[in-house]
Amino acid sequence: MTEIPPPGRLAPYAVAMSADVMAPKNFEQVTGEALDELATGRIVLLYDPSSPLEWGGKFRVVSYVRAELEHELGHDSLIGSVAWSWLVEALDGNDAAYTAQGGTVTRVLSESFGSLAARPTSVDLEIRASWTPGNAPSAMGRHLEAWGELICMVAGLPPVPEGVTALPGRRR
Repeated sequence: MTEIPPPGRLAPYAVAMSADVMAPKNFEQVTGEALDELATGRIVLLYDPSSPLEWGGKFRVVSYVRAELEHELGHDSLIGSVAWSWLVEALDGNDAAYTAQGGTVTRVLSESFGSLAARPTSVDLEIRASWTPGNAPSAMGRHLEAWGELICMVAGLPPVPEGVTALPGRRR
């Protein structure tokens, strides 16, 4: 996870982070898949002291998460609803109060042709979401933790109880 430059025109004040969920070094040996990155995303915390009406507060969180899906999941008509529920569960599970949430879940099917025809077809899942945090500014870490859980869920990492380490296994 690293800090990145925030977008310039969304709010007078902002901070942005980027994160990648990387496959373990032995991922290919265990799964047979040659893959380095399991998921990637960005999260931006915006602050506007004028409390824009559409935000419903002075703060706004904007997030983006992307990961490649297995083809069967990419064609499942419920994957959008399921992916959105991951966001809601992560926020609720971290006591990250929120209002005015909105966003989209998109499946991107990429097929290659011509000189790129050797590339395999891929299906990516993208979650774009924003919400107004309802917690005090000192509780913004809860929203970051929830977003971290979301990116891990999208990457296909299983939820594990605190103090337990997951063994590498098949993605999604």
